[in-house]
Amino acid sequence: MERLPGFRDFYPDPLPPGEPWSCDLRQHIFRCWRDTARRYGFREYDGPPLEPLELYTNKSGAEIVAQLFNFNDKGDRAVAMRPEMTPTVARMVARSERAYRKPIRWFSMPQLFRYEKQQKGRLREHFQLNCDLFGESDVSADAEMVALLVDVLRSFGLTPGDFVVRLSSRQAWQRFFAARGGAPERAYEFYQVVDKMDREAPEASSEKLRSLGVSLAEAQEFIAASIPEPELQAVLDNLEARGLREYVRVDYAVIRGLAYYTGVVFEAFDRKGEFRAIAGGGRYDQLVGQVSEGRVQLPALGFGMGDVVLAELLKARGLASPAGGGVDVVVLVEDESLRRDSLACVQRLREAGRSVDYSLTPSKGDKQFRRALDLGARFTVRLERTPEDALQVRLKDLRQRQEQVVEPERLLEVLPAV
Repeated sequence: MERLPGFRDFYPDPLPPGEPWSCDLRQHIFRCWRDTARRYGFREYDGPPLEPLELYTNKSGAEIVAQLFNFNDKGDRAVAMRPEMTPTVARMVARSERAYRKPIRWFSMPQLFRYEKQQKGRLREHFQLNCDLFGESDVSADAEMVALLVDVLRSFGLTPGDFVVRLSSRQAWQRFFAARGGAPERAYEFYQVVDKMDREAPEASSEKLRSLGVSLAEAQEFIAASIPEPELQAVLDNLEARGLREYVRVDYAVIRGLAYYTGVVFEAFDRKGEFRAIAGGGRYDQLVGQVSEGRVQLPALGFGMGDVVLAELLKARGLASPAGGGVDVVVLVEDESLRRDSLACVQRLREAGRSVDYSLTPSKGDKQFRRALDLGARFTVRLERTPEDALQVRLKDLRQRQEQVVEPERLLEVLPAV
């Protein structure tokens, strides 16, 4: 029985041949995501993996259905596996925003599903960090979100030489379009053409832009100049004060294809251009109002970062082998008469928070030691008796290749932190 196309099995390290997805790396990604978001004062939330289909069609139109895992449930309700988290969090905030002080800072790490063609960096499921801030319209909130994105990537050991966050502005493009007589109701159509300019033939883009009253040369010149307009300059100044200016640059080629963006938008890319976008987001001040049918109006912004491209980038940069996460201590039971005392030692170590393995059945000492090496354990512990019939513990640091003998009651005291 094989797994479904576009879905993944996650194995503990070391990975079996031909299996690229490490559960240890996934947990490392989750830890860095969660720890960094919490440092910025974000609180974790979650929502259901199954939502009413209407939640997505109302936001994105009926054409999105082709990209979803959707069906009618046993109650004959039209439902879909969540393809993104923003509509869910907008629904939750619209319902309960009065219970929280503003601005609301929330994050989640959902598994998302899209029924679409598999390609490099894009599968039919992935995990994603979503960070969203509600209730603040000032551009300082936009800078805060960009800074959070930068620090999330830095938490993996990535440097300014590894990635860049490209900043743009829907407002800047809107002013550009309006100055050329563009009709407000056709603005999103214009954004879509700009978003696809680097993926379409110039002739096709030129034709579409001409129908909107804009020349391809004008759009290309605007992108080439990428002069920061006021809202972007404020973001840049804010990031410079934090010492993060080298991680960002203005690039009006970024416009983001989703309809709900209203202001500053941004995407993170690897500097070498080997991968798809690592993350993307921006301001969406009208979405809460749309989801609540006008009952709640709340400015908002956020970003998403998927695990697929991020994991591939970490592998390429040699950062995909996080320390820890495996077995910390292996207790060697070489003398079966000491098994009862060894079990007591195992329990004390586990209660102290250490990850401990041992042989469940009698086994040769060298075989137990080889297992400790295979598990990547940092320490081995072996109980033995002195000539005076007293118990002692032989603690070996496999990394430092050092050994010491202590009384059993002092083991936790001398065992180094990991």
